[in-house]
Amino acid sequence: MQEEDTMFVSRSMTIKVVTIQPDATVLEAQELMATHKIRHLPVIDGEDRLIGVVTDRDVRSVLPYDCYKNPDCTKEHKKVAGLQIKDIMTIEPLTISPSDTIQDALLLIQEKRVGAFPVVDDTGKLKGIISVRDLLRAFTNVLGIGEPGTLLCILVEEKIGQMKKIVDAITEEGISFGSILVARYWEEDKRAVFPCLLTQNISRVKKKLQKMGYTLLEPMDWYLDQLPKHE
Repeated sequence: MQEEDTMFVSRSMTIKVVTIQPDATVLEAQELMATHKIRHLPVIDGEDRLIGVVTDRDVRSVLPYDCYKNPDCTKEHKKVAGLQIKDIMTIEPLTISPSDTIQDALLLIQEKRVGAFPVVDDTGKLKGIISVRDLLRAFTNVLGIGEPGTLLCILVEEKIGQMKKIVDAITEEGISFGSILVARYWEEDKRAVFPCLLTQNISRVKKKLQKMGYTLLEPMDWYLDQLPKHE
């Protein structure tokens, strides 16, 4: 898989999705969630179109907590035996497209405070589901986390062309990037650039960057500098 492919939901979502029909019972949903250790069940019709979502919270809302994971709680189970998924599911749930980016998915999950989104195409057919766990895995791949390397922190003025100068200076030394991030600095006209270099031999490139006029900080020093100052 090419690195740029992982930026899209279609490459990061879970494709083999456990689903349920609207006329299934609440107890069937409970069993599916317990068996597959999941918390979200997309509800689909006979043509795989998404018509709703049911979550473990929905199931718990109609089944007492003491009975939620207790199959022997027959008395309470009998009370909800006839209750169907269509009675408790969320109709027209929020969805995301396979062509959206993982940044879009992350912002949507953060904004709506949910754990997962169904992924549907233009016809409304379910194509997958993307969860917080999927996004963590995707960003780990994109950022090169886990690969051997060294993280630099370079302070730069907020001017056009600064990033190109840094990238050129590093690649001229024959060094490859695992990732590169840019963060705001406490000084309004500056940014902190964090290139992850796939090498441990960085003394030469650090001297080169300093000679070019850039300020280099230890990443942890930069982080501590961002913390609120207390009197």
